[in-house]
Amino acid sequence: MSLIASLTSPVGLRRVLWADALSGTGTAVLHLALAGTLSGLLGLPAALLSASGILLLLYVALAGTLALQATPSRALLGALVVGNFAWVAACLALLFGGLVSPTPLGQAYLAVQAVAVLVLAELQWMALRRQRPTALA
Repeated sequence: MSLIASLTSPVGLRRVLWADALSGTGTAVLHLALAGTLSGLLGLPAALLSASGILLLLYVALAGTLALQATPSRALLGALVVGNFAWVAACLALLFGGLVSPTPLGQAYLAVQAVAVLVLAELQWMALRRQRPTALA
């Protein structure tokens, strides 16, 4: 079985969801605990970092809930995938949109966030497509 096939299998999907929940928790804690310090280092507004930390806690709750399920809800998994792709779009907008002026470290932070979340989103999307919708009764 290929790496992609194993990561998009039901067991692999649960691992990807746990990785997503754990990385999201780390990022949320970082944004909430160190918003002021990170703001200076990354060139991103402290309010944006704090707000994203709160948003991530909600996201992590969903990812963790789905990771605990043997067969995650297709609708909720789809919402998670959309949320991940929205996070990638937001990172790219901050990086290239001229809305903020991130420092070089901030640019690297946004780029790494975008790539890491894109990989998670794509794996989740592939797993979602592999799931068969349940037949309507």
